Amino acid sequence: MTLLSTRGLTKSFGGLQAVTNVDLDLPKGEVRALIGPNGAGKTTLVSLICGRLAPSSGTVTFDDRAITDLPAHKRVQLGIAYTFQITSVFPRLSVRENVALAARRHIPKPDVPAAVDSALARVGLKNRIDEDAGNLSYGHQRLLEIAMGFVQQPRLLILDEPTQGLADHEIENFKALINDLRKVTTILLIEHNMSVVMELADRVTVLNFGELLAEGTPQQIHENAEVQAAYLGKG
Repeated sequence: MTLLSTRGLTKSFGGLQAVTNVDLDLPKGEVRALIGPNGAGKTTLVSLICGRLAPSSGTVTFDDRAITDLPAHKRVQLGIAYTFQITSVFPRLSVRENVALAARRHIPKPDVPAAVDSALARVGLKNRIDEDAGNLSYGHQRLLEIAMGFVQQPRLLILDEPTQGLADHEIENFKALINDLRKVTTILLIEHNMSVVMELADRVTVLNFGELLAEGTPQQIHENAEVQAAYLGKG
């Protein structure tokens, strides 16, 4: 079953074509990696999917429902959660309060404390629950953001550069986290760390200059000559 589809998705900023005619099909339950060089249009594409940007042309469908014209908050209500490339936590609120704010949009009030505890335990931050979020390291703020996304019980969780700023041991914990989350949600992962991509992704979509360059299994992408030339540095 296809959960998310885009057809001819295009976004231009003045004379700059950031995304051009992207067709994407994401099946339910898959971990899909989205990769490409800097400036390839990855963040623009997911911003079109989650409603932060309106397309110049093309369509977005979620669970067989046309959502192209829906604002971002309506897409959240349908089950799309998105963590940003730059952390967007509330630094003066505690870790607990950050996750509780996200939870209250989707979970009955009596269930919020248990959901918060569960989400923070999942990302390994339960022992930091009463600290101000601004006191966390950048890497731990990234994990807090994932907890804020996951506590919304999304059907699609979009993670933009989630391992950026994580230490090696934190990346190993992140891989374990994704393997846990994939049991209950579909994941679209923008990621530069190729070992993470190769280990976690069911399939990989490659963008280059805003266009779809290739799509396939991690092994197929690793062996693709065009991808090697454009992105993996083997051209």
